[in-house]
Amino acid sequence: MSTATSLRGLGRQLDDAASLGRAIDELLATRTQPPALLGLGEPTHGIAAFPLLRNELLEHLVERGYRSIVLETDSFAASVVDDYVAGGTAEIGTVLATGFSHGFGNVPGNRELVEWLQAYNAGRAPRDRVRFHGFDAPMEFSAAPSPRRALSTVNDYLPAVLRVGSARDLDALLGDETEWTNEAAMFDPAASIGDSDRARALRIVADDLASALRRAAPSLRPADPTGYDNALAHARTAQGLLRYHAAMATPAPDRIATLLSLRAELMADNLLAILARERRRGPSLVFAHNVHLQRARSRMPVGAEEVSWGSAGALVALILGEGYVFVATDANPHSDPGTLQGALAEATTRRALFPARALRAALPSDIGAGKEVVRGHIPLSPADLECADAVIFVADTDGKRQQYW
Repeated sequence: MSTATSLRGLGRQLDDAASLGRAIDELLATRTQPPALLGLGEPTHGIAAFPLLRNELLEHLVERGYRSIVLETDSFAASVVDDYVAGGTAEIGTVLATGFSHGFGNVPGNRELVEWLQAYNAGRAPRDRVRFHGFDAPMEFSAAPSPRRALSTVNDYLPAVLRVGSARDLDALLGDETEWTNEAAMFDPAASIGDSDRARALRIVADDLASALRRAAPSLRPADPTGYDNALAHARTAQGLLRYHAAMATPAPDRIATLLSLRAELMADNLLAILARERRRGPSLVFAHNVHLQRARSRMPVGAEEVSWGSAGALVALILGEGYVFVATDANPHSDPGTLQGALAEATTRRALFPARALRAALPSDIGAGKEVVRGHIPLSPADLECADAVIFVADTDGKRQQYW
Protein backbone atom coordinates (compact mmCIF):
# COMPACT_ATOMS: atom_id res chain seq x y z
CA MET A 1 0.00 0.00 0.00
CA SER A 2 1.35 3.45 -0.94
CA THR A 3 1.87 6.18 1.65
CA ALA A 4 -0.84 8.33 0.03
CA THR A 5 -3.36 5.47 0.14
CA SER A 6 -2.53 4.74 3.75
CA LEU A 7 -2.91 8.39 4.74
CA ARG A 8 -6.23 8.73 2.91
CA GLY A 9 -7.53 5.97 5.15
CA LEU A 10 -6.37 7.87 8.23
CA GLY A 11 -7.60 11.33 7.31
CA ARG A 12 -11.07 12.74 7.86
CA GLN A 13 -11.91 14.96 4.89
CA LEU A 14 -13.32 18.27 6.06
CA ASP A 15 -15.52 19.35 3.16
CA ASP A 16 -17.68 21.74 5.18
CA ALA A 17 -18.29 23.09 8.69
CA ALA A 18 -20.40 20.07 9.63
CA SER A 19 -17.66 17.56 8.79
CA LEU A 20 -15.12 19.71 10.65
CA GLY A 21 -17.35 19.64 13.72
CA ARG A 22 -17.80 15.86 13.55
CA ALA A 23 -14.06 15.28 13.22
CA ILE A 24 -13.28 17.48 16.23
CA ASP A 25 -16.02 15.80 18.27
CA GLU A 26 -14.51 12.40 17.50
CA LEU A 27 -11.02 13.62 18.42
CA LEU A 28 -12.18 15.01 21.76
CA ALA A 29 -14.18 11.86 22.49
CA THR A 30 -10.92 9.90 22.63
CA ARG A 31 -9.74 11.89 25.65
CA THR A 32 -10.06 10.59 29.18
CA GLN A 33 -11.57 13.94 30.23
CA PRO A 34 -13.07 16.93 28.43
CA PRO A 35 -10.34 19.49 27.75
CA ALA A 36 -10.28 22.84 29.49
CA LEU A 37 -8.29 24.24 26.58
CA LEU A 38 -8.28 23.33 22.89
CA GLY A 39 -5.38 24.80 20.93
CA LEU A 40 -5.55 25.36 17.18
CA GLY A 41 -2.25 26.37 15.61
CA GLU A 42 -1.35 27.94 12.29
CA PRO A 43 2.02 27.58 10.52
CA THR A 44 2.28 31.31 9.73
CA HIS A 45 0.24 34.48 10.10
CA GLY A 46 -1.73 36.27 7.40
CA ILE A 47 -2.94 33.40 5.19
CA ALA A 48 -6.73 33.53 5.21
CA ALA A 49 -7.37 29.78 5.28
CA PHE A 50 -6.25 29.35 8.90
CA PRO A 51 -8.25 32.07 10.73
CA LEU A 52 -11.29 31.17 8.61
CA LEU A 53 -10.90 27.55 9.73
CA ARG A 54 -10.69 28.86 13.31
CA ASN A 55 -13.92 30.80 12.86
CA GLU A 56 -15.74 27.69 11.64
CA LEU A 57 -14.40 25.67 14.54
CA LEU A 58 -15.36 28.29 17.12
CA GLU A 59 -18.98 28.36 15.96
CA HIS A 60 -19.15 24.60 16.42
CA LEU A 61 -17.43 24.65 19.81
CA VAL A 62 -19.74 27.35 21.13
CA GLU A 63 -22.60 24.94 20.50
CA ARG A 64 -20.67 22.46 22.67
CA GLY A 65 -20.32 24.87 25.61
CA TYR A 66 -17.11 26.77 24.85
CA ARG A 67 -17.42 30.32 26.13
CA SER A 68 -14.17 32.08 25.25
CA ILE A 69 -11.63 32.44 22.49
CA VAL A 70 -8.01 33.41 23.13
CA LEU A 71 -5.74 34.82 20.43
CA GLU A 72 -2.04 35.54 20.05
CA THR A 73 -2.47 39.24 20.73
CA ASP A 74 -1.62 41.61 23.56
CA SER A 75 -3.67 40.67 26.60
CA PHE A 76 -4.45 44.29 27.47
CA ALA A 77 -5.31 45.41 23.94
CA ALA A 78 -7.74 42.48 23.72
CA SER A 79 -10.00 44.12 26.32
CA VAL A 80 -11.02 46.62 23.60
CA VAL A 81 -12.40 43.74 21.53
CA ASP A 82 -14.00 42.07 24.54
CA ASP A 83 -15.82 45.29 25.45
CA TYR A 84 -17.04 45.62 21.87
CA VAL A 85 -18.38 42.07 21.52
CA ALA A 86 -20.14 42.48 24.89
CA GLY A 87 -22.18 45.35 23.44
CA GLY A 88 -19.76 48.28 23.28
CA THR A 89 -20.45 51.13 20.90
CA ALA A 90 -16.97 51.77 19.47
CA GLU A 91 -16.46 51.83 15.70
CA ILE A 92 -15.40 48.46 14.30
CA GLY A 93 -12.40 50.06 12.56
CA THR A 94 -11.16 51.47 15.87
CA VAL A 95 -11.65 48.09 17.55
CA LEU A 96 -9.62 46.29 14.89
CA ALA A 97 -6.86 48.92 14.99
CA THR A 98 -6.51 49.11 18.80
CA GLY A 99 -7.81 45.77 20.05
CA PHE A 100 -5.17 43.66 18.27
CA SER A 101 -1.39 43.94 18.56
CA HIS A 102 1.10 43.08 15.78
CA GLY A 103 -1.28 44.53 13.16
CA PHE A 104 -3.46 41.43 13.49
CA GLY A 105 -6.65 43.48 13.21
CA ASN A 106 -5.94 43.45 9.46
CA VAL A 107 -5.51 39.67 9.25
CA PRO A 108 -8.23 38.06 7.10
CA GLY A 109 -10.89 36.47 9.27
CA ASN A 110 -10.43 38.64 12.35
CA ARG A 111 -13.04 41.23 11.37
CA GLU A 112 -15.46 38.37 10.65
CA LEU A 113 -14.65 36.85 14.05
CA VAL A 114 -15.34 40.10 15.92
CA GLU A 115 -18.59 40.70 14.05
CA TRP A 116 -19.77 37.13 14.71
CA LEU A 117 -18.98 37.40 18.42
CA GLN A 118 -20.90 40.66 18.72
CA ALA A 119 -23.93 39.21 16.91
CA TYR A 120 -23.85 36.01 18.99
CA ASN A 121 -23.58 37.87 22.30
CA ALA A 122 -26.35 40.36 21.57
CA GLY A 123 -29.19 39.89 24.06
CA ARG A 124 -27.41 37.16 26.01
CA ALA A 125 -26.66 37.26 29.73
CA PRO A 126 -22.95 37.75 30.65
CA ARG A 127 -22.60 34.13 31.75
CA ASP A 128 -23.65 32.94 28.27
CA ARG A 129 -21.56 35.33 26.16
CA VAL A 130 -18.43 34.27 24.32
CA ARG A 131 -15.57 36.38 25.65
CA PHE A 132 -12.49 37.49 23.72
CA HIS A 133 -9.04 37.32 25.31
CA GLY A 134 -5.44 37.87 24.29
CA PHE A 135 -2.60 35.92 25.89
CA ASP A 136 0.48 37.52 24.38
CA ALA A 137 2.92 39.78 26.19
CA PRO A 138 2.76 43.48 25.22
CA MET A 139 5.73 43.15 22.89
CA GLU A 140 6.10 43.85 19.20
CA PHE A 141 8.43 42.23 16.72
CA SER A 142 11.20 44.79 17.14
CA ALA A 143 11.08 46.02 20.73
CA ALA A 144 9.60 45.72 24.20
CA PRO A 145 7.86 48.59 26.00
CA SER A 146 8.69 50.26 29.28
CA PRO A 147 7.17 48.66 32.40
CA ARG A 148 5.75 52.07 33.34
CA ARG A 149 2.10 51.32 32.63
CA ALA A 150 2.20 47.94 34.34
CA LEU A 151 3.98 49.15 37.48
CA SER A 152 1.92 52.34 37.78
CA THR A 153 -1.35 50.43 37.42
CA VAL A 154 -0.49 48.12 40.33
CA ASN A 155 0.86 50.94 42.48
CA ASP A 156 -2.25 53.07 41.89
CA TYR A 157 -4.57 50.13 42.57
CA LEU A 158 -3.12 49.36 45.99
CA PRO A 159 -4.62 51.34 48.89
CA ALA A 160 -2.24 53.90 50.37
CA VAL A 161 -1.63 51.79 53.48
CA LEU A 162 -0.40 48.91 51.30
CA ARG A 163 1.94 50.89 49.05
CA VAL A 164 5.53 49.65 49.07
CA GLY A 165 8.45 51.88 49.98
CA SER A 166 10.55 50.78 47.00
CA ALA A 167 8.01 52.39 44.63
CA ARG A 168 8.38 55.92 46.03
CA ASP A 169 10.80 56.95 43.26
CA LEU A 170 9.00 55.02 40.51
CA ASP A 171 8.96 57.82 37.90
CA ALA A 172 12.63 58.64 38.41
CA LEU A 173 13.60 54.98 38.06
CA LEU A 174 11.55 54.58 34.88
CA GLY A 175 13.03 57.65 33.20
CA ASP A 176 12.40 58.39 29.54
CA GLU A 177 10.29 55.92 27.53
CA THR A 178 12.71 55.98 24.60
CA GLU A 179 15.39 54.36 26.76
CA TRP A 180 13.22 51.26 26.93
CA THR A 181 11.87 51.16 23.37
CA ASN A 182 15.20 51.50 21.55
CA GLU A 183 14.82 49.05 18.64
CA ALA A 184 18.60 48.59 18.42
CA ALA A 185 18.43 46.71 21.75
CA MET A 186 16.73 43.71 20.16
CA PHE A 187 20.03 42.63 18.55
CA ASP A 188 22.59 44.78 20.39
CA PRO A 189 22.81 44.07 24.13
CA ALA A 190 24.83 47.24 24.70
CA ALA A 191 21.85 49.33 23.51
CA SER A 192 19.54 47.88 26.19
CA ILE A 193 18.68 49.54 29.51
CA GLY A 194 17.89 46.17 31.02
CA ASP A 195 21.08 45.73 33.05
CA SER A 196 21.26 49.27 34.41
CA ASP A 197 21.11 50.10 38.12
CA ARG A 198 17.66 51.60 37.54
CA ALA A 199 16.34 48.49 35.81
CA ARG A 200 17.66 46.26 38.60
CA ALA A 201 16.00 48.53 41.17
CA LEU A 202 12.73 48.29 39.25
CA ARG A 203 12.83 44.50 39.44
CA ILE A 204 12.75 44.86 43.23
CA VAL A 205 9.84 47.30 42.93
CA ALA A 206 7.94 44.86 40.69
CA ASP A 207 8.52 42.00 43.11
CA ASP A 208 7.43 44.11 46.10
CA LEU A 209 4.25 45.26 44.33
CA ALA A 210 3.34 41.73 43.23
CA SER A 211 3.86 40.43 46.75
CA ALA A 212 1.78 43.22 48.30
CA LEU A 213 -1.00 42.52 45.83
CA ARG A 214 -1.04 38.78 46.53
CA ARG A 215 -0.95 39.27 50.30
CA ALA A 216 -3.88 41.68 50.11
CA ALA A 217 -6.02 39.33 48.00
CA PRO A 218 -8.37 38.29 50.88
CA SER A 219 -9.48 41.89 51.37
CA LEU A 220 -9.15 43.32 47.85
CA ARG A 221 -10.41 40.59 45.53
CA PRO A 222 -13.88 39.92 47.04
CA ALA A 223 -14.72 43.62 46.81
CA ASP A 224 -13.56 44.01 43.19
CA PRO A 225 -12.73 40.74 41.41
CA THR A 226 -12.34 42.33 37.97
CA GLY A 227 -10.15 45.16 39.21
CA TYR A 228 -8.02 42.80 41.27
CA ASP A 229 -7.47 40.41 38.35
CA ASN A 230 -6.51 43.36 36.15
CA ALA A 231 -3.96 44.56 38.73
CA LEU A 232 -2.61 41.02 39.03
CA ALA A 233 -2.18 40.85 35.24
CA HIS A 234 -0.26 44.13 35.29
CA ALA A 235 1.97 42.88 38.13
CA ARG A 236 2.70 39.69 36.17
CA THR A 237 3.47 41.75 33.07
CA ALA A 238 5.78 44.17 34.90
CA GLN A 239 7.89 41.31 36.20
CA GLY A 240 7.92 39.62 32.79
CA LEU A 241 8.91 42.81 30.96
CA LEU A 242 11.77 43.51 33.35
CA ARG A 243 13.09 39.97 32.95
CA TYR A 244 12.85 40.43 29.18
CA HIS A 245 14.76 43.72 29.22
CA ALA A 246 17.44 42.14 31.43
CA ALA A 247 17.83 39.31 28.90
CA MET A 248 18.05 41.84 26.07
CA ALA A 249 21.05 43.35 27.83
CA THR A 250 22.84 40.01 28.15
CA PRO A 251 25.39 39.17 25.39
CA ALA A 252 24.93 35.39 25.66
CA PRO A 253 25.06 32.98 22.69
CA ASP A 254 21.51 31.76 23.43
CA ARG A 255 20.15 35.28 23.92
CA ILE A 256 17.33 35.07 21.32
CA ALA A 257 16.21 31.68 22.63
CA THR A 258 16.11 33.14 26.14
CA LEU A 259 13.96 36.06 24.94
CA LEU A 260 11.56 33.67 23.23
CA SER A 261 11.34 31.50 26.34
CA LEU A 262 10.61 34.53 28.55
CA ARG A 263 7.83 35.58 26.21
CA ALA A 264 6.51 31.99 26.31
CA GLU A 265 6.56 32.02 30.12
CA LEU A 266 4.38 35.13 30.22
CA MET A 267 2.08 33.75 27.52
CA ALA A 268 1.61 30.56 29.53
CA ASP A 269 0.91 32.48 32.75
CA ASN A 270 -1.65 34.61 30.90
CA LEU A 271 -3.35 31.52 29.48
CA LEU A 272 -3.59 29.86 32.88
CA ALA A 273 -5.02 33.06 34.39
CA ILE A 274 -7.67 33.18 31.65
CA LEU A 275 -8.60 29.55 32.25
CA ALA A 276 -8.92 30.21 35.99
CA ARG A 277 -11.43 32.98 35.26
CA GLU A 278 -13.33 31.04 32.62
CA ARG A 279 -13.46 27.56 34.13
CA ARG A 280 -16.95 27.98 35.62
CA ARG A 281 -18.38 29.12 32.29
CA GLY A 282 -16.84 26.58 29.93
CA PRO A 283 -13.72 25.52 28.02
CA SER A 284 -11.64 27.88 25.86
CA LEU A 285 -10.29 27.79 22.30
CA VAL A 286 -6.82 29.30 21.83
CA PHE A 287 -5.48 30.19 18.38
CA ALA A 288 -1.84 31.09 17.68
CA HIS A 289 1.20 30.07 15.67
CA ASN A 290 1.97 26.36 15.96
CA VAL A 291 5.28 27.14 17.69
CA HIS A 292 3.47 28.78 20.61
CA LEU A 293 1.03 25.93 21.23
CA GLN A 294 2.81 22.62 20.62
CA ARG A 295 3.49 20.43 23.62
CA ALA A 296 7.28 20.39 23.36
CA ARG A 297 10.23 22.58 22.55
CA SER A 298 9.65 24.83 19.57
CA ARG A 299 12.14 25.78 16.89
CA MET A 300 12.46 28.79 14.61
CA PRO A 301 15.11 30.04 12.19
CA VAL A 302 16.67 33.36 13.19
CA GLY A 303 19.13 34.47 10.55
CA ALA A 304 21.49 31.60 9.82
CA GLU A 305 20.77 29.90 13.15
CA GLU A 306 17.86 27.83 14.45
CA VAL A 307 16.77 28.59 17.99
CA SER A 308 14.77 26.36 20.30
CA TRP A 309 12.73 27.08 23.44
CA GLY A 310 9.94 25.65 25.59
CA SER A 311 6.67 26.96 24.15
CA ALA A 312 3.67 28.32 26.02
CA GLY A 313 1.79 25.17 25.03
CA ALA A 314 4.48 22.97 26.52
CA LEU A 315 4.36 24.93 29.79
CA VAL A 316 0.55 24.86 29.96
CA ALA A 317 0.46 21.14 29.14
CA LEU A 318 2.58 20.42 32.22
CA ILE A 319 -0.22 21.92 34.33
CA LEU A 320 -3.30 20.76 32.42
CA GLY A 321 -2.19 17.30 31.29
CA GLU A 322 -5.12 15.65 29.50
CA GLY A 323 -7.00 18.92 29.89
CA TYR A 324 -5.02 20.39 26.97
CA VAL A 325 -5.57 19.30 23.35
CA PHE A 326 -3.50 20.72 20.48
CA VAL A 327 -4.37 20.57 16.78
CA ALA A 328 -1.61 21.80 14.46
CA THR A 329 -2.26 22.97 10.89
CA ASP A 330 -0.18 23.27 7.76
CA ALA A 331 -0.51 23.90 4.03
CA ASN A 332 1.67 24.02 0.96
CA PRO A 333 0.14 24.44 -2.51
CA HIS A 334 3.46 23.39 -4.09
CA SER A 335 4.42 20.47 -1.87
CA ASP A 336 7.55 18.54 -2.85
CA PRO A 337 7.51 14.72 -3.14
CA GLY A 338 9.16 12.93 -0.26
CA THR A 339 8.04 15.50 2.32
CA LEU A 340 5.39 15.43 5.01
CA GLN A 341 3.55 18.21 3.21
CA GLY A 342 3.69 16.32 -0.09
CA ALA A 343 2.26 13.18 1.52
CA LEU A 344 -0.53 15.11 3.24
CA ALA A 345 -1.37 17.01 0.04
CA GLU A 346 -1.80 13.72 -1.83
CA ALA A 347 -4.18 12.48 0.87
CA THR A 348 -6.26 15.68 1.10
CA THR A 349 -8.93 17.01 -1.24
CA ARG A 350 -9.87 20.29 0.46
CA ARG A 351 -8.96 19.97 4.14
CA ALA A 352 -8.37 16.87 6.21
CA LEU A 353 -7.74 16.00 9.86
CA PHE A 354 -5.19 13.32 10.69
CA PRO A 355 -4.65 11.84 14.19
CA ALA A 356 -1.04 12.71 14.93
CA ARG A 357 0.12 9.43 16.46
CA ALA A 358 -1.34 7.29 13.68
CA LEU A 359 0.02 9.69 11.08
CA ARG A 360 3.53 9.46 12.48
CA ALA A 361 3.36 5.66 12.47
CA ALA A 362 2.21 5.58 8.83
CA LEU A 363 5.00 7.79 7.46
CA PRO A 364 8.20 6.41 5.92
CA SER A 365 11.20 6.79 8.20
CA ASP A 366 13.10 8.95 5.70
CA ILE A 367 10.39 11.56 5.13
CA GLY A 368 11.28 15.18 5.85
CA ALA A 369 9.69 18.60 6.10
CA GLY A 370 8.85 20.71 3.05
CA LYS A 371 9.97 24.22 2.22
CA GLU A 372 8.39 27.37 3.60
CA VAL A 373 5.55 28.89 1.58
CA VAL A 374 6.15 32.47 2.71
CA ARG A 375 8.59 34.10 5.11
CA GLY A 376 7.58 33.14 8.64
CA HIS A 377 5.99 29.85 7.59
CA ILE A 378 7.45 27.00 9.64
CA PRO A 379 6.51 23.72 7.94
CA LEU A 380 5.62 20.86 10.23
CA SER A 381 8.22 18.12 10.49
CA PRO A 382 7.57 14.47 11.37
CA ALA A 383 9.08 15.16 14.81
CA ASP A 384 6.45 17.86 15.40
CA LEU A 385 3.75 15.19 15.27
CA GLU A 386 4.88 14.10 18.73
CA CYS A 387 3.84 17.54 19.98
CA ALA A 388 0.24 17.47 18.70
CA ASP A 389 -2.93 15.42 19.01
CA ALA A 390 -3.96 15.95 15.39
CA VAL A 391 -2.97 17.80 12.22
CA ILE A 392 -5.32 19.59 9.84
CA PHE A 393 -3.81 19.96 6.38
CA VAL A 394 -5.32 22.61 4.11
CA ALA A 395 -4.99 21.87 0.40
CA ASP A 396 -7.33 24.50 -1.06
CA THR A 397 -5.24 27.62 -0.45
CA ASP A 398 -2.85 29.48 -2.71
CA GLY A 399 -0.63 30.07 0.32
CA LYS A 400 -0.45 33.81 -0.32
CA ARG A 401 -0.31 36.18 2.63
CA GLN A 402 -2.33 39.34 2.90
CA GLN A 403 -0.14 42.18 4.15
CA TYR A 404 -1.32 43.00 7.67
CA TRP A 405 1.35 45.22 9.26
